[in-house]
Amino acid sequence: MQDLRVAAAVLALAACVAQPAFGQTPEAWEPPRMPDGRPDLQGVWLNNIATPLQRPPALADRANLTDDEVATLEERAERIFENGRSAFTTPEGAFRAALQDVETYNGQSTSSSIGMVDITFTDRTSLIVDPPDGRIPEQTELATARETAVDEGWTYKAGPEDLNNIHRCITTGVPRIGGNFGAGPYTYYQIVQTPTHLAFINEAFHDTRLIPLDERPHLPEQIRQWNGDSRGHWDGDSLVVETQNFSPKSYFRGSTDGLHLVERFTLTGPDTLTYRVTLTDPSVWATPWTVEIPLQRRDQAIYEFACHEGNHSIEGMLKTARIEEDRP
Repeated sequence: MQDLRVAAAVLALAACVAQPAFGQTPEAWEPPRMPDGRPDLQGVWLNNIATPLQRPPALADRANLTDDEVATLEERAERIFENGRSAFTTPEGAFRAALQDVETYNGQSTSSSIGMVDITFTDRTSLIVDPPDGRIPEQTELATARETAVDEGWTYKAGPEDLNNIHRCITTGVPRIGGNFGAGPYTYYQIVQTPTHLAFINEAFHDTRLIPLDERPHLPEQIRQWNGDSRGHWDGDSLVVETQNFSPKSYFRGSTDGLHLVERFTLTGPDTLTYRVTLTDPSVWATPWTVEIPLQRRDQAIYEFACHEGNHSIEGMLKTARIEEDRP
């Protein structure tokens, strides 16, 4: 199995293609449309972009790379990860390894590893497009404390109540940007669309967001949900989805139940769906911030990513923690 993964990794990296002009389309191109005249967003879409969520400090004053720089990153990534010489990583991990030009990458393996799909380098230096510095705005003390509590949930030090939502196989949350287990790069989505609803299906954890498009109001404020309450409407050829009413037990980078999202889905080419999301929560971030990701169409099926609410693993995780505590 290891040999197969290594071979897949080599093939995947060899297939990396620089696409510095994402979103460019033929002048006469028109998006396919549903019978009601709205753009047809249906299909399977992949986020395989190596661009990091936040701009690396080494590129602090650079929103874009040159074509030569993109080609250099591709060449370095192929060298670093060829023949299984480095640990598996996310596409963002590959970007950072290539940027630093390391001999080998020794980071922890993840479930979202090179070799599962091809990755794509672009000329962008961050997925964050606002603020202009490409960085997440300053966090409040509340957000930092909540992130610390979630991080401790990865250590299995306490009891099952302290394990985070991902460990308990509840959900990775909304939106899915940054991180592993489908919470960021290497994420497949499927969209099924009708005049009144849009189903946004996530491969990892097999979540489905069912988004009404019929102008119904949001749920009452006291009704809270893991992934919030979403309502969609059309702004020209862009689908705009507003999400609020998150549960106090939801979690996204320290966010609280006051998180408010505005997502935009726009077909910007025959095989590109541009996803743009603005995140607002004054109790967590000093200012709103916006991420933009070009999702790529794939002629593939989504298969079940099974997760069983910890039924098969939570006992083992807690036993491991107790063993660690008993070590001299």
